[in-house]
Order: sequence, then structure tokens, then C-alpha cells
Amino acid sequence: MAALLEIKNVSKNFGGLPALKEISFEVNQGEIVGVIGPNGAGKTTLLNCISGILNLSNGVILLDGQKISGLKPYQICRSGIGRTFQIPRPFGRLTCSENVKVSNHSLNQSPLHFLEIVGLAEKTDVTANRLTFHERRRLELARALSTAPKVLLLDEIMGGLNPTETVQMVELLRSLHSKTGVTILWIEHVMRAIMESADWLVVLHQGQKLLKGPPQDVAHDSQVIEIYLGEKYQFRGDARAQG
Repeated sequence: MAALLEIKNVSKNFGGLPALKEISFEVNQGEIVGVIGPNGAGKTTLLNCISGILNLSNGVILLDGQKISGLKPYQICRSGIGRTFQIPRPFGRLTCSENVKVSNHSLNQSPLHFLEIVGLAEKTDVTANRLTFHERRRLELARALSTAPKVLLLDEIMGGLNPTETVQMVELLRSLHSKTGVTILWIEHVMRAIMESADWLVVLHQGQKLLKGPPQDVAHDSQVIEIYLGEKYQFRGDARAQG
């Protein structure tokens, strides 16, 4: 059976500068796949290529066996790719419910349904400009879920959160994945969060795929330790197993 999302020999050049070089990997239905690597490794560029914000220089991207690379971003979204961004930018003067309504592709669920999923049910009629940063992160997630994604792209969803909020967001993502089974491709710099949640990790370095493997293998890979994690990082596999 073919993978749900297939990245095949994807390259992206900006002028003469290669940002991605022949990236290939697959994401199967129901998996959580993390993408990690140093700043400038090409992680967000990859998500921008998948979601259609950037056109590929080479390669192809397939969703459910259908080519989506080359389509417009709204077409890719309607095909089943939802995403969040590093910096949430909701419509500040619209309520939370109205923000979700703008992106809602689900014919069977109301905006309130998605706000309940992310813990913002009590903020339905609150304008987005009155939310805390943590709440804006959750609203961003609700908007992405309302597009009815087959694959949910998360771009540093832990960024800017304090330790308590990070734990809460991890719990939310685990609950969301458990209840809906949505497939997740997730860029993250908060290693504890991604290591304890992902089925697989893809490591990017200087625009190239260094390796793909389970978190425990990646955490102990000498190259990954040297270029990114550092010797002080300790993998807590016990926490992930219990999650």
C-alpha cells in the first residue's frame, strides 16, 4: 500500500542557492513524523513546498497517490493538507468562532467543534487580538483542523511557549492524534516534545536528508549529536512509551 504522503527527490533552489537537495521520504497514514535539524537546514522550506507556498525546482510530492506539487496553495489545502505557521496571525478583529469559520471546510462540524478540540470553547466570542500567545497557538491549530486535513503540517507549534504551556500542547496533540488519527508532519526545536511524540524523525542538514529513523536511534546517532543535539541531550524514551 502506498504511503499517504510521498516526498520524491524534492529540490528547491533560490537563485543559485540550493535550499533543499533531493529530499525523499514517506509518511504513512496515522503516523507522527518529526522533522528536526539546525536553523537553515531547510525545514520550513520543505513545509512551504508541500503546502504550495513555494514551487519545486525538481521532484514531486504525492498525497494519497495524487500529485499535488504544482497546484495552488488553496488547491493543496482542499486536497487534504492543513498547516500551522511559526507565527500565528489570526484575524485580530474577528472572534475565535469567526476565525475558524473562514477556514472551515467541514460540512458536518461547526467552528465550536474545533474550538472545543483545542480547549478554546469558552473563547468562542472573544476576538483573537484579546488572546494570549498560547491561546493564539491553539486557535491556529483549530483553524488548521477545520480544513479537514488528511495530513496536518505543524511548524514549530511549541515555539514561544513556556514549559507548562509546552506540556499542555504536547498533551493536546497526543489527545488529538489519539481521537482523530490525523497524520502529522511536525517541525520542532523543542526536542523533548518531538522525541516523546513522534513515530519517526527525519533529520535535515544543509538542505539534505541526513537520516530517517525512530527517535531513540536518532537521539544516539553520532552525526546528529555533533551537528544538532549536542552531547548533553538525553533521550527520555520511558516518557514516550508511557504517553
